[in-house]
Amino acid sequence: MTTLLEAHDVSRSFGGLQALAGCSLLVERGSITGLIGPNGSGKTTLFNVITGYIKADTGRVSFEGKDITNARPNAVFALGIGRTFQMTRIFARISVVENMLVATQREESWLRGLTRSKSSKSELDNAMEWLDFVGLARLAHLPAGALSYGQRKLLELAYVLVADPDVILLDEPAGGVNLTLINEIGEKIRSLNAAGKTFLIVEHNMEFVMNLCDTVTVMHQGCNLVTGRPDEVRSNPLVLDAYLGGGDDEDVAEEMSNG
Repeated sequence: MTTLLEAHDVSRSFGGLQALAGCSLLVERGSITGLIGPNGSGKTTLFNVITGYIKADTGRVSFEGKDITNARPNAVFALGIGRTFQMTRIFARISVVENMLVATQREESWLRGLTRSKSSKSELDNAMEWLDFVGLARLAHLPAGALSYGQRKLLELAYVLVADPDVILLDEPAGGVNLTLINEIGEKIRSLNAAGKTFLIVEHNMEFVMNLCDTVTVMHQGCNLVTGRPDEVRSNPLVLDAYLGGGDDEDVAEEMSNG
């Protein structure tokens, strides 16, 4: 595998709070990489730095060997880095399929992209194919705001996929959804990965991460703690101590195994 996305020695502070302190991360092409850690460890901040929503104080972000540090979000998206958010971000007042048509235009304004793509049968067909993939085709003409929370998660995944990014960053895809939907999302990710898509996933559901990811990086207090295979990470004493704040190692290991 070759490195597709890299964050190197990234730091970011907010006032007196050091959210990231020399954090580094490698995402190999074709992998499913997990990013875990306790609340406040800097996971979403790192996502935001990579995708341009927050500027790094120091350090470098590169994509396919090109320096993209502090590039604007729309420029990062146009390069082929798609992402979802911890709290879903969709256009609630327009239809499900119109949300998809907005996302097809990586390099246009959303309104111009929506207007132009409405007249393109190929783009509409592509949008409907991805809605069918996530099981939302039957709801295509409903206002997106009428969807359940779990359905919004699926729409946001489809919204990212229709733009055909090279790497997909998922921020808590299993958060707040039921077990059936969690399993469904996991199967969708496996299917897409088998077809060549690369994923970086932030998630608190340990069972989801450990069963899905090839490599897992653990963050603690804005720094990298451990990177390794899921089985290595699960049993690492540093992780058992830091991830859940210490305690009995057997109890912590069981909790990580059970999610």
